[in-house]
Amino acid sequence: MTEKEERKGFMEDFGKDFGKDFGKSWGTTSGRKGRGVGLFYFLGFLGAAIYFVSEANEFWVGVLGVLKALVWPAFLVFDALKALGA
Repeated sequence: MTEKEERKGFMEDFGKDFGKDFGKSWGTTSGRKGRGVGLFYFLGFLGAAIYFVSEANEFWVGVLGVLKALVWPAFLVFDALKALGA
């Protein structure tokens, strides 16, 4: 038995424990949903990082800006809910 066949057998057994057959789709990208979300998040991160770093007047404020850019969706949802009065 080759290594690939052993891995496929393992994933089929592993998937049965959780009620899903991972063996058939293991290593394939077909059937994935939401592929554009990663690109949207990356572009949002990039734009937020550029904005926050360009507004920084010190190095550590720029580092904080990059960290803020990682969690920009949380800021967006918080402000949206605050504006809605929720």
